[in-house]
Amino acid sequence: MSQDSLNFDHETRGWVDLIPSRVPRPKLTSQVDTKWLVIGAGFTGLSCSRRLAELNPNEKIVLLEAREVGQSASGRNSGYAVAHSHFSGGYQKDQLRQYERVDRINQTGLDSLKSIIDKNHINCDFKESGIYHMAADKNSSEECDYFVDYLKKRQIEHVPLSQDQINLELGTSWYRKGVKVKNGALVQPAKLVFGLADNLPSNVELYENSPVLGMEYGKINTIRLPNLTIKAENVIMACNYESLAKGQQKQRVVGVTLSGSITRVLTQDEVNMLGSESSWGVLSLHSGGATVRLTEDKRISIRNTAEYNSHRLLNDQQLKRRQKIHRQAFDNRFPELSHVSFEHLYSGVEGVTANKTNIFKKLSNNLYFSGCYNGSGITKGTAFGLGVADYACGNDSKLVSDCLLIQKARWLPPSPLLDLGAWYVTRQRFKGVGKDR
Repeated sequence: MSQDSLNFDHETRGWVDLIPSRVPRPKLTSQVDTKWLVIGAGFTGLSCSRRLAELNPNEKIVLLEAREVGQSASGRNSGYAVAHSHFSGGYQKDQLRQYERVDRINQTGLDSLKSIIDKNHINCDFKESGIYHMAADKNSSEECDYFVDYLKKRQIEHVPLSQDQINLELGTSWYRKGVKVKNGALVQPAKLVFGLADNLPSNVELYENSPVLGMEYGKINTIRLPNLTIKAENVIMACNYESLAKGQQKQRVVGVTLSGSITRVLTQDEVNMLGSESSWGVLSLHSGGATVRLTEDKRISIRNTAEYNSHRLLNDQQLKRRQKIHRQAFDNRFPELSHVSFEHLYSGVEGVTANKTNIFKKLSNNLYFSGCYNGSGITKGTAFGLGVADYACGNDSKLVSDCLLIQKARWLPPSPLLDLGAWYVTRQRFKGVGKDR
């Protein structure tokens, strides 16, 4: 595996803008020999490192992050800790085991995060308030009916919502119908990932601004950084789409770039114009629909663009153009708040597979990869981190079995067909989006 150059985005926009800055851990400056190396300090890498430390209390665990913690997807997602995944289309009885397996993985991740947050007193605005799934147009309304039927048949606790009920709870009449899934949590993602990174076990050594540029595989793997090398017996790659740049899994995943805006803090009078819920999160029942949140500190965030941008963040000019789309969606939902300004504008890259599955794989006797969560990385990434640590240590657990049984990611063609295909597929997610965007 190798990277052509030191080509990592270091732009710091995201949810980290909303909280006090954090002093990063030092970068690695000298050669290290280690039994365990984890590449990537997002939700998967942090979870994996913690679990490896528990399983190997007398071993040093080295954790590398190419940027600073929170600069990648872990600090740029919208903060949904999902317990029950939404599968588009009608309920399929022959897929019940798959439904149950995915939800077990989600719940494992959610339970792990709750335990770590409680034990370490991490202040991250964690709130088990459930998650709203909403429909504003014809296609998503049909999908809402499918989803409610699915939840009923799975006996998952939920509340169907009419347009009037939504307006009462959230303060917007934009949505035709929806459903609230009661299990699930909201979180300030940057606060959470900061807290996880700053409360690792004592035998985990975290190095930030330490990008991996290449790797030579063998009984002892040699990992190349800008000015040094690491010798590692076991390597776990938890760096999502970036670890695949020229690796063995290159044609399984692409990076899709999303963008969003976050308002200033609302005044109390403005908050009073909204519904009865003090904070909430909305996921669209259309794949191209807007993700909208009222945060604990009384801001509204909205994210509703996605595109193929060669695995890169958007530049300032691109972001300003996308913010016009954010603005229109915000004003549609909250016309009485159209005077409220956006204070923050950001983009982020998520790993996506062609068939919307994940990757959990042993690449060789001492090399593992876990990643690509298609936008649901908080709970699923946390669980996969636990699972890949157990897998690498030879532990046979239900979680490992569940992760190994997920559908395999489909092969993708090389560039330029990859770029054309990724561009087309990303655009297709907005087909029929209508008012949901």
